[in-house]
Amino acid sequence: MSLRTSQQPAADIRLPADINWEMLDKSKFFIFGAALFSGVSATLYPVVVLKTRQQVSLTHQSCMSVGVNILRHDGFSGMYRGFGTSLMGTIPARALYMSALEITKSNVGNTAVRLGFSEPVAAAVANAAAGLSAAMAAQLVWTPVDVISQRLMVQGGQGMSQISTNYSGGIDAFRTIIKTDGLRGLYRGFGMSILTYAPSNALWWASYCMTQRMVWAGLGYFRNRDEQMKESFVPTSKMVVAVQGLSAAMAGGGVFPHYRPS
Repeated sequence: MSLRTSQQPAADIRLPADINWEMLDKSKFFIFGAALFSGVSATLYPVVVLKTRQQVSLTHQSCMSVGVNILRHDGFSGMYRGFGTSLMGTIPARALYMSALEITKSNVGNTAVRLGFSEPVAAAVANAAAGLSAAMAAQLVWTPVDVISQRLMVQGGQGMSQISTNYSGGIDAFRTIIKTDGLRGLYRGFGMSILTYAPSNALWWASYCMTQRMVWAGLGYFRNRDEQMKESFVPTSKMVVAVQGLSAAMAGGGVFPHYRPS
């Protein structure tokens, strides 16, 4: 399922072959992936706290007002209430997501090619199936993590909906939920999460795959319009990253605005 194979005749661009699951260095893949994703989560977490508090507020409050209230009553640490629980769940959830994504993409892609589908169609189908399975696998971890971390986010907030229990931390919240509601309490909203994230992830990955091909084809077309530029074009690693970033942004903006890769 090499992008290079499918596009070289038309665009004359020599791209590196796609990396499949068997070719990955699993230790680097998970360690670096978890580190990068954790960094992104830490950067964006205060935004999640503000959004969650706004959603459960008993009165209408602006984002600025919510932020000021948090800093006034809880200090800067209030912006990271529940972050430890979220971070602990991020690593296994991300591992599940990426494992399911890559394994499904490789297996479905190879099967689709053997069934006679063209390489571009097989790639799109494989990416859609991979996004679907990855989202479903990750929600097995993300839903309990969300339930616990969101309860920690909103407890003690001024003007928030009342929570009958004050938790001392994520472990205390976990034990209390299990004691009062059982395992089902940790999976409140699981069905809706699947209905939200599974189709959206499938659409995003399929769209990303097709958009990336369109971008490379466009680059090859514009390059080859000049009769003096007929040699094969080997893009640099920076160009590959730039095209991938552009394709991701186009796929996210064009398919759905609330994508979260779990």
